Amino acid sequence: MNRTELRDAVAAETGLSGAQADKALSAVLDSISSALAGGDKVALTGFGTFEVRERSARQGRNPQTGESIEIAASKAPAFKAGTALKKAVAG
Repeated sequence: MNRTELRDAVAAETGLSGAQADKALSAVLDSISSALAGGDKVALTGFGTFEVRERSARQGRNPQTGESIEIAASKAPAFKAGTALKKAVAG
C-alpha cells in the first residue's frame, strides 16, 4: 500500500474527502517525524512504538578494495510492533 492508497482507505473509512484525508495523514506523519527529531518516542497503543536508536561508530570494510574504514556513529528511526498488530498479522 502506498501513500495514495492509504489516503483513499482513510477517506473511505472516515467519510472524509480525499483532500481532508491527505491533510490528516500528513499531520500524523509530520507529528511523528517532529517527535522523533526531538528525541521523543511515539507510542500508539495496540499498534506499536516509533523511536530513535543510536548506532555506535564501528569499523567497516570497503568491499572493492578490502580497505578498513571507520563508519561514523548515527541515529536511525525504528519501529517496534505492538501485540495487537503482531496478532493481526499472524492471523
